[in-house]
Amino acid sequence: MITSRRSFLGLSAAGAAAAALPGVSAAAPSGDKPKAVLRLSCQEGVAPGRNLVEKLDFLEANGFEGIEPGGRGLPGRVDEFKKALEGRKIKVSAICAGFQGVLISDDENSRKQAVDTIKEILTAAGALGSTGMIVVPAFHNQTKLGHQEGRELLVKLLGDLGAHAQAAGTRILLEPLNRQECHFLRQVADAAAICRDVNHPGVGVMGDFWHMTWEETSDFAAFVSAGSYLHHVHCASRKERKVPGEDEGDNYVDGMKGLKWIGYQNYISLECGCKGDRAKAIPAAAKLLRDQWAEA
Repeated sequence: MITSRRSFLGLSAAGAAAAALPGVSAAAPSGDKPKAVLRLSCQEGVAPGRNLVEKLDFLEANGFEGIEPGGRGLPGRVDEFKKALEGRKIKVSAICAGFQGVLISDDENSRKQAVDTIKEILTAAGALGSTGMIVVPAFHNQTKLGHQEGRELLVKLLGDLGAHAQAAGTRILLEPLNRQECHFLRQVADAAAICRDVNHPGVGVMGDFWHMTWEETSDFAAFVSAGSYLHHVHCASRKERKVPGEDEGDNYVDGMKGLKWIGYQNYISLECGCKGDRAKAIPAAAKLLRDQWAEA
């Protein structure tokens, strides 16, 4: 059972992750970290509304600070977003993928297509002040490369992509997935280790509560393991990947404790389906997340 496994291993994993970070005690968070903030975001496709302006109106009215666009077609929408965001407090959070090709494909043409289109989206992301562009190196059956070969290739490619991201004023964000979706890069700590090996400020990591449900023994430990590399978080209900709160027992407190531990400053963004009325479910989710943040 996932629940018992997480309960049994979570405490020891959390302590180990905290102790492994330089300058961080397993007993308490470091005093030189900034105080963490809760900044809610929502994917553009999840928010209700007939157009971008209506979606932004809805999110602002419900206290959201970010909107997360998809990357596909984004270079042609920069002016649209700038105009719609003018005079608002809400900002673009992360950019969700949208590139073509496969970054760690065994096919050179597919790799080149991925690199080229990622760079185009990174440029648009920087123009919009986004915290970063989310990239999945490969889903199931998208590459014949083994784990070691794929990892070495990814580290090599990320040096160039990180430099492009930094020049654009943003970063690339590696997203670990669950085992049903990929064989490569399934845990937040693994993504953080890749960031460490690349050693470039233009490369970071994100965590997704949905994927973490299946892959992490402790949400707290996962986020602490990422430390300063963590720049975005996705959130969905923990059983059916719907709006948080639509599954019984949805709980994110353990992970939020980890975010507070590292002084997290970026967004928690809704990436999910919806069982009911989005106009009612999303405000209820925002309240749930705020209440659990206060509890963490």
